[in-house]
Amino acid sequence: MVETTGGGPQDGAAEVLDRPLPDGVRRRVVQIAADGFGGLTVTELPAQLRQYARFTPSRRAKFAGNAMASALESDPLFRQRIGERLREVQPELTGALDSGSPPPAADPLDVAAAAYVLRPPGWVKLVAAAGEEAQRADAERADEESRAELERLRAELARARERTRSETERLRTELEAAKKESESLHRRLRSALSDVKRGEAALRKLRGEMEAVRAEGSAQVSAAESESRRLRARLGEAEAALEAARRAAREGRSVEDMRVRLLLDTVLDAAQGLRRELALPPVSVRPAETVDAVEPGRMTPKDIAARALSEDDPAVLDQLLALPQAHLVVDGYNVTKTGYPQMPLEKQRLRLLGQLAQLAAQSGAEVTCVFDGAELAAPVLLAPPRGVRVLFSKPGVTADELIRQLVRAEPPGRPVIVVSTDREVADGVARAGARPVASAVLLKRFSRA
Repeated sequence: MVETTGGGPQDGAAEVLDRPLPDGVRRRVVQIAADGFGGLTVTELPAQLRQYARFTPSRRAKFAGNAMASALESDPLFRQRIGERLREVQPELTGALDSGSPPPAADPLDVAAAAYVLRPPGWVKLVAAAGEEAQRADAERADEESRAELERLRAELARARERTRSETERLRTELEAAKKESESLHRRLRSALSDVKRGEAALRKLRGEMEAVRAEGSAQVSAAESESRRLRARLGEAEAALEAARRAAREGRSVEDMRVRLLLDTVLDAAQGLRRELALPPVSVRPAETVDAVEPGRMTPKDIAARALSEDDPAVLDQLLALPQAHLVVDGYNVTKTGYPQMPLEKQRLRLLGQLAQLAAQSGAEVTCVFDGAELAAPVLLAPPRGVRVLFSKPGVTADELIRQLVRAEPPGRPVIVVSTDREVADGVARAGARPVASAVLLKRFSRA
């Protein structure tokens, strides 16, 4: 129910809207308030709207829409200020509303929203008319969308029917082909069954003949197997004896041959090294060359004396490794526990083997590193580095004993250098013909590299 009072343009403020504001009109009203919001100072805003003073118009409309709509309804002063901003922005529309004749071509929602803010006489009717117009427009739009959806569904149904028809034809064709294939398979199956029956009869006949042959052959096989077992036993004994004899001969010959060849290589390399060291000419000695004299560039006795090195000098190790066919045997844990005992055993092994690999590459000597197997809590998965042989002593055998076995396995005359600080090991290998070197000398050699 709309109540109106006469008395001029301001009489519209007494009119009351007896129904909710239509959604379309409400959105336009909130947009008008959001646009005019920025032209007001903070003191001119209602208290509940001051927190949105720095928002953009779009953010005000999104986050402060309800608060602005409530302020427009309950705060006449705020509504009047928004109306003044609206008059500045849309003077033609607001002037037409004040004169009581809104433009016919204007959007009903814009007219209703402006009327709601300005409250001219008859504004309630404008708002109600805009709501009815919006409802009619929504209804027409819904009808239009329904008709479009109906047309779309009809077209979709026609396409579905066409697909169903073509699919039915295809399935019918495939069914006919499957029927023909099935009839052909039935004929082939009947023919195969006949062949199977004939084959089964022939098989039964053959089984009878085979049983007779098997019985006759079984007796012959039994006799042959007895003779074969007897012959195999005699042949196995002969082969075992022959293989044992061959193995004994081969092992004895291979070890002796290896020791002889290695010793011969050592002697030849030593002779060549001695020839280079003494700078012997390739020709035979002439009588004039036996005269005692020092030639230019040759080493004097004083120079030879200056070459003497201390036992702790790592250069001693270099001279020993430079000997022909030199073999370096290292007591692994003796070296690591002398140089870096604080490290775990695994890291000790890896560090020592890496340094030995560099030394082997530099010197070209044969290098064997021996570790005590009693120190291991579990089997070691270790890939030996290039040029280094890694050995662990067996249970019940110490690394010292394994080193002495390695020294004894070498032929007499081959240069064997054993690195260990253990005095018992050093004395034992020295008696066997090897040269002991202290672990500290090897560690100094590593630090110099």
